[in-house]
Amino acid sequence: MTTTAAVPLEQDEPRVLGPYRLLGRLGRGGMGTVYLGAEPDGRRVAVKVVNRELAGEPAFLARFRREVTAARRVHRFCTAPVLDAELDQDPPYIVTEYIDGPSLEKAVQGKGPLPASDLEGLAVGVATALAAIHGAGIVHRDLKPANVLLSSTGPRVIDFGIARALDATDG
Repeated sequence: MTTTAAVPLEQDEPRVLGPYRLLGRLGRGGMGTVYLGAEPDGRRVAVKVVNRELAGEPAFLARFRREVTAARRVHRFCTAPVLDAELDQDPPYIVTEYIDGPSLEKAVQGKGPLPASDLEGLAVGVATALAAIHGAGIVHRDLKPANVLLSSTGPRVIDFGIARALDATDG
């Protein structure tokens, strides 16, 4: 997710959540909407707001709370670390570090396949990230090019644990 990927907020979307000012929308998915936000000091963050229908599911919220707790144990270098979480708010949201870089999906769409040496480095980085995620007791369950961000410090794997939390809504 890059700053240029943020689209303007729609009329009915929030402008502020807790101390975070929302600057634009980065994406929408099965769990909720991700916004580009700013902390009071101006540092950019990603604010993930849980869909209202899921926020009303006690089983989902209990599972998601466990996933957020586990996500905080993952090494920061390989993902977008959780900075804050307000799961008892309306709407519930989590805040992660904003990773300024395109997803692997967008990079390949824009420039074509990665050269062999870049691809090998990416593979090592993603494997290292998955080892750290699994080491924290999390199974990613949704690894795909859209969930690998290409940051200036190497690949960052995002959106892990969410598929497992979503399973709680249907048993």
